[in-house]
Amino acid sequence: MKISNIVLAAIFALFAIVQLNDVDPWRWVMIYGIVSIIYVFAIFGYIRRWVVLGFAAICLIEFVRLMPEFINWINMGMPTITGSMKAEEPHVEYTREFLGLLLCILAMGHLYYQAVKQKLN
Repeated sequence: MKISNIVLAAIFALFAIVQLNDVDPWRWVMIYGIVSIIYVFAIFGYIRRWVVLGFAAICLIEFVRLMPEFINWINMGMPTITGSMKAEEPHVEYTREFLGLLLCILAMGHLYYQAVKQKLN
């Protein structure tokens, strides 16, 4: 588990760094940065279920808020969201944000599973 935590902490830190050139960078730097920091704490055995669940809840609220935009993208026939790094159409930005939040929620699920398995608070 320690190796996966190190790898995921590094990946989410990289996600945070590449957000610096985004339209709304600090929001996403903060979201991905918090996930990375929680993984760093997990590396040293400091997983707190309430922290993981609290941050997962925050991500889930945003996830649900963006769901209509994601459904709209699906109804559009799922046009490419990788054509360019610049989001020229609103659906590109919303879909990327939705999928980024999904990754964060999955990461929090992974950490929660670790906390339960290790019988941590």
